[in-house]
Amino acid sequence: MTPEDIVTRVGDQLGIRRVFGEPVERDGVMVIPVAVALGGGGGGTGPEDEGAGGGFGGMVRGIGVYTIANGQVRFIPAVDTTALATLAVLLVGLALRARGRRRVSP
Repeated sequence: MTPEDIVTRVGDQLGIRRVFGEPVERDGVMVIPVAVALGGGGGGTGPEDEGAGGGFGGMVRGIGVYTIANGQVRFIPAVDTTALATLAVLLVGLALRARGRRRVSP
């Protein structure tokens, strides 16, 4: 696979269709799912007899929806309770660690 092939595949994976889902209409309200797409990759070539290589990694994560009703557009964010809980545990851990450092005197 050449670096050009990798770039083409990255473009296919992180296109607009990955960010905005198919609109769904129910009871006069249009809902459009929204995501964030992140990715990165790299590639390279060696001397002619050693060939070439590359790779790519990516992630697509839902962040909310747009709703359209009565001519009004509104964004409703998704709440990621796992991320919030992880952040809370991290902050508590940092606070306890900082508190423990203050108690130690030289």
